[in-house]
Amino acid sequence: MTRYRICLFLIVVTLCLAGCSNSSGAKDDSEVVVGFSQMENNNPWRIAETESIREEAEKRGYKVVYTDAQGDTARQLSAIEDMIAQGVDYIILAPREYKGLGPALESAKKADVPVIFVDRLAEGTAGEDYETFIGSDFIKQGERAAEWLVEELNGEGNIVELSGTTGASVAIDRAEGFRNYLQEHAPEMEIIASQTGDFARSEGQSVMESMLQSNGDNIDAVYTHNDEMAIGAINAIKSAGYTPNEDITVVSVDGTKDALQSIIDGELGATVESSPFFGPVVFDVIEKLEAGESVDTEIIIEDRFFDENNAEEFLDEAY
Repeated sequence: MTRYRICLFLIVVTLCLAGCSNSSGAKDDSEVVVGFSQMENNNPWRIAETESIREEAEKRGYKVVYTDAQGDTARQLSAIEDMIAQGVDYIILAPREYKGLGPALESAKKADVPVIFVDRLAEGTAGEDYETFIGSDFIKQGERAAEWLVEELNGEGNIVELSGTTGASVAIDRAEGFRNYLQEHAPEMEIIASQTGDFARSEGQSVMESMLQSNGDNIDAVYTHNDEMAIGAINAIKSAGYTPNEDITVVSVDGTKDALQSIIDGELGATVESSPFFGPVVFDVIEKLEAGESVDTEIIIEDRFFDENNAEEFLDEAY
């Protein structure tokens, strides 16, 4: 009887140890790990995008490996390679530039890791090099900004442009849409200067200061590729002794809280929304892929338009 009890005890201990070893591994087979490569996290739009993805991942029970490239394409390339080496199941990628990430996309393809672009595109073929692009219609954003400005200035005037990061798909498209609309609907309106402000408030202010020194009273309007540069440009306009939205009209893209407040204060004319809240859409895509379903290679977010007529209404929900 004693020998029987000893054998039974050893069997129970063995089963318990086996159960413990199954739960203590680095990654459970059922765990889905998502890599998120953010190009930078230094402005309200990027911070809102990062928070949206992280919060949705936590809500749905996904583990996220997060990296911040800090505005450096080489750093982003290296971070993606590291994610693949760690064995992530998916990569969410906000590309710093359109070109330059080819080697990382090739590595992801070889490792059978689906890549999902958010808010910007990088060079590659949809359905082969990446699964889908989730973002706004940037060309349409440029067109909507131009449409408002043409109406505001009655189809006449000189414009300076503060563009986004050189080589970024969003900057290329917002510039193209704006120019296309002017060419078709207001050929007498001219862009007399264009320079990158790298999507940064301080850089936007510095560039605008230089433009004011060079062109001064010849500037009727400013088109900026994001709200951060718009706020910087408005600061420069006021410092130079001009009244924003009276002497110089400013139109922008993003729809941040600061921009809406600036519209309410009568300084910014209008801004086209560019939503950063990709989390729910991104994880809807991942769950479809997990279920073996196909997804569209392009998912376009519908954006709103903010001016003096509705800025106050949407201020509290802005980021």
